[in-house]
Amino acid sequence: MKKLIAIDLDGTTLNQDSKISDKTAKTLHRAIEDGHSVVIATGRPYRMSKNFYHQLQLTMPMINFNGALVHLPGKQWVGEQETSFNRKIVFDLLSEKKNLKLDFIAAENRETFFIDDLNFFDQHFFASDFATNDNLLTINTLKTNPTSVLLRSQPENVDGVSEELKQQFGHEVEVNTWGGPNPILEVVAKGIQKAHGLKRVIENFNLNSEDIIAFGDEHNDVDMLKFAGWGVAMANGTDQLKSVADAVTEKPNTEDGLADYLTNYLDL
Repeated sequence: MKKLIAIDLDGTTLNQDSKISDKTAKTLHRAIEDGHSVVIATGRPYRMSKNFYHQLQLTMPMINFNGALVHLPGKQWVGEQETSFNRKIVFDLLSEKKNLKLDFIAAENRETFFIDDLNFFDQHFFASDFATNDNLLTINTLKTNPTSVLLRSQPENVDGVSEELKQQFGHEVEVNTWGGPNPILEVVAKGIQKAHGLKRVIENFNLNSEDIIAFGDEHNDVDMLKFAGWGVAMANGTDQLKSVADAVTEKPNTEDGLADYLTNYLDL
């Protein structure tokens, strides 16, 4: 039975250097050569993840913004979907930035970002060589509803901020945590999860959820692992994710845990 392999990036497929190791890349290539398919399902925007899509030479659709963007990179696809939410929420967050103890607020869509403080601009993080006043987040620059909003706070504040956001805006948005080293919260439209994106993909490729084996490490992977026929939590994953997973890798992302598990599971 050929599988659709759904892979999270940060804390799962990527190692401690935020890269895909040669071992993991070769394992995924072997799986594709054996007739399986690979889909990236990440909280990252496309511009911060397209390099991994091309490194792995993928041909299936990609899921960005935790499911808010489902698309086939570089091609027109009938199943493409991008879901936004009311930009008023962004300005509400800006007014409460100090109380929420946020370092910065960034509103994004597929190609563009706006950040409220250019001092926090980072070339690697925003996958852009520079930021100008055109990228400054204001009521005059953010003229359309965003696909995603990124919020950074200090690690010790993230859980408290997440709960506060859910209380205030939970009827309109979802609040997720990025995996990996960055203390980032991502806000997307209500009802949007990685599982939503995967459902979109399998509907368009005549597949079933039982055909999916999914890998993740964070809270934002819970719905995806539950939706998949076989959900695998990383050894470095959260206790919450491990509690809903069908299996847990023996090794963490820093030791190619995904590659080792997949090699045994698919007999590569």
